[in-house]
Amino acid sequence: MDKSIEISLLFDFYGQLLSEKQHQAVSLYYNDDLSLSEVSEVMGITRQGVRDLVKRSEAELYEYEEKLGLYKRFEQVGESASRIRELAEGLSHGKNPEICARLIIDEVDKITEQEA
Repeated sequence: MDKSIEISLLFDFYGQLLSEKQHQAVSLYYNDDLSLSEVSEVMGITRQGVRDLVKRSEAELYEYEEKLGLYKRFEQVGESASRIRELAEGLSHGKNPEICARLIIDEVDKITEQEA
């Protein structure tokens, strides 16, 4: 996955945990696609200050994900939901209901096991 997309996704999950300055810098740089120089003008700090702030913020976002795993969990639940949809569509197309039901239950179990 492209780093800027990855940071934007992590920012969606953990952005509120950053300081106000970090939040602003990351939002301007990744979400508004401003250059470091443009962000420095908006924030009234040096370009190097913005770069350092963004790098520290990136490290914190990755650390939050490592500790909390919300984005990973979100992805896993999405994959299971897609698989359940496929299996349910298989049921409506006359596939073996016992096998589909068992596979659906397995996917639901994956989701609920992650919650424990």
